[in-house]
Amino acid sequence: MAKKTSNNDVLLANIIKGIEEVKGNDIDILDLREIDNSACDYFIICNGNSNTQVNAIVNSIQKTVSKAIKDKPWHVEGTDNAEWVLMDYVNIVVHVFQKHIREYYNIESLWGDAKITTIANKY
Repeated sequence: MAKKTSNNDVLLANIIKGIEEVKGNDIDILDLREIDNSACDYFIICNGNSNTQVNAIVNSIQKTVSKAIKDKPWHVEGTDNAEWVLMDYVNIVVHVFQKHIREYYNIESLWGDAKITTIANKY
C-alpha cells in the first residue's frame, strides 16, 4: 500500500507542476480515498481561459508526467472541443475545464464528502 501512495504522490506532484507551467487556474485536489465505491483515489480539477489554454494544460501535464516518471494517461477525451478534457491516469483522474463549463457542471459539489485541497496560484 505504501508504494501505491508514494506513486500517487509523485504523479500528483507532476500533474500539478504540468498545470502550473502553463498557468492553469483554480487547481483543486479532491481526495476520494475515504468514499465508498469511488472510481479512483483523486480528482484534480483546474481550468483554463480558452480552448487553446485547455489543450496547452493537457499537453503540459502529459509532457511533464512522461518526462518525470515515464507514465502516460490510460485514456484522454475531450480534446476536440477542449471545453472539458478528462485525463485518466487510473488512480488519478484530471479534469481540465474552460471556466464557464466548470462553473456549469460544478463537479466538486457532486463529491461533497471528498476532502478538497486548493492549490494557490504561483503567478
